[in-house]
Amino acid sequence: MNYLPGTASLIEEIDKKLLVVLRDGRTLIGYLRSIDQFANLVLHRTIERIHVGKKYGDIPRGIFVVRGENVVLLGEIDMEKEGQLPLEEVKIEEILAMQQEEQTVKKQEEEKKKKALVERGIQPHVDQIQEDF
Repeated sequence: MNYLPGTASLIEEIDKKLLVVLRDGRTLIGYLRSIDQFANLVLHRTIERIHVGKKYGDIPRGIFVVRGENVVLLGEIDMEKEGQLPLEEVKIEEILAMQQEEQTVKKQEEEKKKKALVERGIQPHVDQIQEDF
């Protein structure tokens, strides 16, 4: 096998099922159909997988175009082991409710930390990028 530099190495992944983790934390699973020199991806039959604890839910997304700069991780799915996940699949509505609850708890914990810092006279740093999500 010859080494291909940069995004050209992704040519070997065309038509394979891939997992893509985005900068905003979302996880996509789909078939890679196209790439370009900027590592922009076109995924076909894409699902968005949401994990909460030991449970997960899949939201069908169809054709998905991902800007290359938003990709954090890209990996091939092992088709033989795909059905052997140690996780429980739940309905979309249930996983979305669980995700909302998890985000609410995290936000409350962050608020408590900020309040404790302010009470001690320390001004907490606010990451504007994180606040947007």
